[in-house]
Amino acid sequence: MASGEWIQEGRGIYRLGRYPVTDRPELVFWALWSRNRQDIPQGVWSHETALDIHELSDVMPAKMHMTVPINFRRQVEIPKVLCLHPGNLEAFDVEERQGYKVTTPLRTLIDVVTVETVADEFLFQAIHEALQRGLILKKEFKALKSTHPKIYAKLARLLDDYSI
Repeated sequence: MASGEWIQEGRGIYRLGRYPVTDRPELVFWALWSRNRQDIPQGVWSHETALDIHELSDVMPAKMHMTVPINFRRQVEIPKVLCLHPGNLEAFDVEERQGYKVTTPLRTLIDVVTVETVADEFLFQAIHEALQRGLILKKEFKALKSTHPKIYAKLARLLDDYSI
């Protein structure tokens, strides 16, 4: 490590010094922080942070939001920069990125509507962007009517209210 080949980024987290850093190194760092005893990252970027990663709205979260398994435990205090949401995600709700995982745009919208921490104008912007860019298909959106009726009702109302 003294040769500069490895650079320590945090406790137990190193990177190769001669390789370029990813465009969002903080996402990789905190994903690695969430590793379990088998060295497998447990955290998946979600909620407001996932809105930002997918570039769906202009929301600027004060904390980085990560969903972790319900049985997630750390021996150290949770860093103040993180907001952890306990929950078990299905494989189809998660996308792999370079060095981290993020919830899909549809799962992200379900999450932010459920916790009610994002203002309506940002929710409208997110659903509008996701549909416009094809990140959520209209049939997936309409399927929410049977799987998540309250969420569908809120998002459909926002589309109606803001589209006038």
